Amino acid sequence: MFADIFAILAPVFITTGLGYFWARAGKHFDTNLVTSIVTYFATPCLTFAALATVELGGDTLISMGTAALAANVIFALIGWPILKVFKLSPRTYLQSLTWPNVGNVGLPLCMLAYGPEGLALSVAFFATYVVIQLTIGVAFVSGSFSLRSLAKMPIIPATLIATGFLATDTTVPDWLYNTTNLIGQLTIPLMLFTLGVSLAKLRPVSLARSTALSALRLGMGFGVGLGLSEVMGLTGVERGVVILQCSMPVAVFCYLFAQLYNRDPEEVAGVVISSSFLAAIALPALLWYVL
Repeated sequence: MFADIFAILAPVFITTGLGYFWARAGKHFDTNLVTSIVTYFATPCLTFAALATVELGGDTLISMGTAALAANVIFALIGWPILKVFKLSPRTYLQSLTWPNVGNVGLPLCMLAYGPEGLALSVAFFATYVVIQLTIGVAFVSGSFSLRSLAKMPIIPATLIATGFLATDTTVPDWLYNTTNLIGQLTIPLMLFTLGVSLAKLRPVSLARSTALSALRLGMGFGVGLGLSEVMGLTGVERGVVILQCSMPVAVFCYLFAQLYNRDPEEVAGVVISSSFLAAIALPALLWYVL
């Protein structure tokens, strides 16, 4: 079991570490360019290739989307009153409690732990979360909402087209699968490398508060993931994916949005870094539990 867990975690830590030390060495890395490539090309291709060819029923993928939506709502319902009790701004901190890093960390972990099936299930969870995060989430942080954000999300048509192939039991042409699979393979290594670069550039403050919120994020995530899997009757790989995705550290996007909309970015940076550090410590035990 130790060897299996190490085999899952080593690629994640090593690739993220390469990005971290690359940035610390002062090497140039165009984060905006790489993020655009991942967002507009690699991730939609990964989504299509993973969903359109996996041997899973539509009900299973819908369950993953439902779990993602339910988790987001429950995280908000738990996080809001806690922030209010401690007189912390929900517009600054609630996103850190409700948006786990289901992309940069969640996708590779689920893929390495469960193979193609785990990747497809985690992609369905991730795709739902992206839609929530870039619509309702951004509207909450920024104080405004725009439907134009939906039009800029190619992961949505990629998901719909993949669903069409699944629903009609149509075989994906080899040229289309090979192309999307090849481009999609860029996603996970670029995500992990970019995560390392981002962590190297963040400058945290208020270590005690950041650590407390990070512990809340991880503990709440595991509890909600476990509870949802029980309530929804999930077993096997589905159960493992939901628990893993819910238990991820704070998404780096939280810092980017805090910086973009001037919501105390240094404070959010502290939670991102602290939660990532605590998650790295907790991941072996978490994988041992779900496997």
